[in-house]
Amino acid sequence: MNPTDLDDDDNGYDGPSKSQVKRELLAITELGKQVIELPFDKVKQLPLDEKLLEATRDCQKITSRGEGRRRQMHYVGKLMRTADVEAIRRQMDIWVNGSKEVTAQMHRLENLRDRLIADDEELTHFLNDYPEVDGQQLRALIRAARKEQTQNASLNPDQEPQRKNYRALFQYLKPFILTQD
Repeated sequence: MNPTDLDDDDNGYDGPSKSQVKRELLAITELGKQVIELPFDKVKQLPLDEKLLEATRDCQKITSRGEGRRRQMHYVGKLMRTADVEAIRRQMDIWVNGSKEVTAQMHRLENLRDRLIADDEELTHFLNDYPEVDGQQLRALIRAARKEQTQNASLNPDQEPQRKNYRALFQYLKPFILTQD
């Protein structure tokens, strides 16, 4: 037998190294810690079996940061090894990134509302882009929001500004804009 044949064979073992296995287990344990930190309503939405769900709830009930909580977290991490880790990661990613996407949509909508209040030409562009919009109703909402804005500008600093029409315009635009994204 040639010595180079032994080097290629690695004694017949072609699985992950001990270090790789350890890194993967630590990552799963860390995911378990993230699951524990979630509100229990969200935890129930994850694809967890009953035993893991109960262990997570028990860990959340332990308020002290002592040895008991550490052991329970370790137990949750151990149970996570048999769970569908990728499905859990995907759902948590949707929660994190989905909220960023919704926030960005809301900011775009707020900017549109402000532009419509500020400029009549923006209204013309909007009505061209969205012919299904009731232009008369939209104009009435914009006029009311402008009037409200003018009244708010003359308020004393200790008076609360009115935002009823400002919010109504936002709510009116919402279905048209959010269905486009």
